[in-house]
Amino acid sequence: MVRRVETVMGTVVSLDLPGDSHAGAADDVFAWLHAVDARFSTYRPDSEVSRFGRGELRPDELSPDLAHVLDACEDLRTFTHGYFDAYAAGTFDPSGYVKGWSVQVASHRLVAAGARDHCINAGGDVIARGTGDDGKPWRIGIRHPFHADQVAWVLAGTDLAVATSGTYERGGHVIDPYRGVPATGLRSVTVTGPDLALADAYATAALAMGERAHAFLAGLDGYECVIVSTDGEAWRSDGLPVAPD
Repeated sequence: MVRRVETVMGTVVSLDLPGDSHAGAADDVFAWLHAVDARFSTYRPDSEVSRFGRGELRPDELSPDLAHVLDACEDLRTFTHGYFDAYAAGTFDPSGYVKGWSVQVASHRLVAAGARDHCINAGGDVIARGTGDDGKPWRIGIRHPFHADQVAWVLAGTDLAVATSGTYERGGHVIDPYRGVPATGLRSVTVTGPDLALADAYATAALAMGERAHAFLAGLDGYECVIVSTDGEAWRSDGLPVAPD
């Protein structure tokens, strides 16, 4: 088993690769994630996204990656009825899409390199493909939103993306774009499905929606979810891939 852990994009990222023949692929994953961090970090004044936010770049000067992220964020804003809004905090911040997208791209790169079996965990946003060292589906624990030392659910899958957005670590960092204040009503939202970029964005949008999240998430094709309210009530969709005991 190849296992690498690094701090990047403001979080801890771990990579598990069954076997021992893909160290080079692991190097490529982290080189890519660090490159994304350098380009999209809103905390670096010299990053491309910061320069774009200050109006220093013309449309024809944008990198293909930033052009893609801009288009994706606009599509998501429309699809989520405005609740996924990269401008919700007043300045352009695509973080609710970029982390999931960058890890999804990293997964595609691993598959292209022949590392079909892998699991990447970026601060609780996870993509798992193939199987682990034991040949069984990957098992992914979802942190209890009220008790940091407990797991609320364990999911399992061979081609599964899992994204969680919540208030229990960073407080009210997700803004309700219609009120211009931190979203209220939900403690955490976990979304699973085939694509981590979309799962991450859907989870962020749902947290911003508050009580409206149920109807939105129930209407998604191919994605499942768990919602926990601030008063501790939990609801999960019927197709959530809960691991067998």
